[in-house]
This record gives sequence, structure tokens and C-alpha cells, in this order.
Amino acid sequence: MTTPFGPSYVREIAPYVAGKPISEVAREFGLDEARIVKLASNENPLGVPESAQRAIAQAAAELGRYPDSNAFELKAALAARYDVPAEWITLGNGSNDILEIAAHACVERGQSIVYSQYSFAGYALATQGLGARHRVTPAVQYGHDLDAMLAAIADDTRLVFVANPNNPTGTFIDGAALEAFIARVPADVVVVLDEAYTEYLAADKRYDSIEWVRRYPNLVVSRTFSKAYGLAGLRIGFAIAQPALTDLLNRLRQPFNVNTLAQAAAVAALGDTAYLEKSAALNAEGYRTLTAAFERMGLEYVPSDGNFVLVRVGQDDAAGDRVNLELLRQGVIVRPVGGYGLPQWLRVTIGLADENAAFIAALERSLAPG
Repeated sequence: MTTPFGPSYVREIAPYVAGKPISEVAREFGLDEARIVKLASNENPLGVPESAQRAIAQAAAELGRYPDSNAFELKAALAARYDVPAEWITLGNGSNDILEIAAHACVERGQSIVYSQYSFAGYALATQGLGARHRVTPAVQYGHDLDAMLAAIADDTRLVFVANPNNPTGTFIDGAALEAFIARVPADVVVVLDEAYTEYLAADKRYDSIEWVRRYPNLVVSRTFSKAYGLAGLRIGFAIAQPALTDLLNRLRQPFNVNTLAQAAAVAALGDTAYLEKSAALNAEGYRTLTAAFERMGLEYVPSDGNFVLVRVGQDDAAGDRVNLELLRQGVIVRPVGGYGLPQWLRVTIGLADENAAFIAALERSLAPG
């Protein structure tokens, strides 16, 4: 009999399943790649900003050397943008790397992590990978119940994950309510505020979480260049926290976890306000298009503040997979969310106008009787 390797809590992990790539769908269904629409992974449909493309081309000459492990230029740019010392910044291979590093830095095996039902799958994976205890609070209207999360904090809780806006539901927590929650979390419990989609927030919903970092030494704000900045393929995220926490994070961070091209592209993208504004405007317009179509079709959806919408496509628990398969056959890739406990729903990324139209038409055909 073969002896299983690794601890049982690692063997029990269900590996993260990413959205299907275009090439795989083309092979599986015999489709032309050029006609496939991918709205599965919350990527920016505008692609890489031209400013970042130029920076990448210039940086390519240095690829024979290791990246700047301290990412001096990028940290300086981030420090200037958010008016914090560079020593308050930790870089990650995507913001998911930040989440993992924070969990490993703050939590021991057997201790607990609090997060909400229907929140990002990375929280459960980080918890399970540590052999930590999951304290999952029931969602309210598909979003975080902050009172329940506060009540779930136990003597052995060392970290709380909060996503705002939340993925995959798109729900949003008002800034005043969120700060009040952070203020009530015990000082020895770290709050990781995951703001991967914050750049898509409307002006009247914005709040200053970086100012909160100055007031709460147990707060880590995590952000990414993968969404609104259009750099998903380069995998770059960052965290802002006070030095007591960044010191811990940087002890665990891999020395060269952000490559040369990613650093150069992120500096350029950070300063490209025109691209960011265009991305937000396109997203708002696409959101109106998708939700109007859902209402016309009589489909329930969760109001979203991200660059995606969660929509219910049936009443039986096979609905999500069934409709997803019909969409794939038509060359439209969205995200089934049965793994989140939402088998009747699909998450669709907001795309370009023609991509949104293709999805709506394919969805109508998929839902047509007979």
C-alpha cells in the first residue's frame, strides 16, 4: 500500500480551478479561437495599456538579469501615489500571493481564520493550506455580515479576510460600516482588506482605506494590477500596512516574486490615469447593458460594484453547469460558481460592447425552451 505524502489537511484541499482559456475551448468544441468570447476571469477587456506595453518593450533588454528584489522604482511610485513610506509596501505575485503570505505570516496550524460565505476561494485555500480552522460566517444578501464576522472571532483567531467589493458576488460594504468593523476587531487579530476591484467603485462609494492603515496597526490593505490596470498576465499585487506587519510579510515573500516586466509595466500603468478612467467608464456602461438584459429576461442578479455580475440562470442545482455548457458550445466562456455553493448561478465578466452582446445573445439561446 502506498503511503500518502503530506499532511491530511493539504490532501483535503480542492485545487483552485481557473476559468477555461480560449485555446482549450477551441480544441474541445472545434471552434475558431478568433470568434470565442472570454468573460470568465474578470480581466480588463481593454487589454494591456499602451503605456505599459512601451515600458515592457524597454525593460525586455534587462531580462538576462534578476529583477530588482526590492522593486525600488515601483515602491517609490506606490509610496508617492498613496502618500505612505516605501517601507509600508509589500509586493506580491498577484494579490493572491499577498493573501497567502499574510496567512502564513500571522497564523499557526490549529489557529483560526474568519471569512464570509461566498467570498473569494483563495481565503479557504490559504486557511486549509495552513492546517488552520475555518470560521465561515453566513452571508447576508450574498455579502459579508460584519456583525457575524466580529462575533466569530475566537480566542485563537489570528486573521480575518474581508473583500470589498466581494468576488464572486460583487457586493459592497459601505466605508463607514467597514471602518467601524475594523475598529472593533481585537488589536492582535490581523484584518486583510482585499480591494482587488476598488478602482471600479463609483465616486460616491469611495473611502480612504490607506488612511485607516495609519490608524490601525493590524490592518493590511491588498490591491492588484490584474483588474482595472489590465496586467493580469504579469501577476502583480501589493499590500500596504504598518512596518510591524510588512516586516513579517517580507520575511516570507520570495526574493524575486515580481518579475522585471511586471515592475516596469506596473509603474507605467499606475501613472496612466486616462486608461484607468476609460476602464471604469467602459465597465459602468457594460454593467448597464448586462443588467438591463437580465431584467428583460426576468433573471435575478446580484447588484455588483466589481467588473462582473452574478446572475441566476435556473432554479435547479444543475442550472449553472447546464447553461455554462450551452454557452461554451456557442464560444462564450463565463464562470460557473457551483464551487462557491452557488450552483444555480454564473458569474460573467463585463466585456467590450460586442462581447457583451455576444454573451447576451448566447444566453438567450441557451435559456430558450425546447
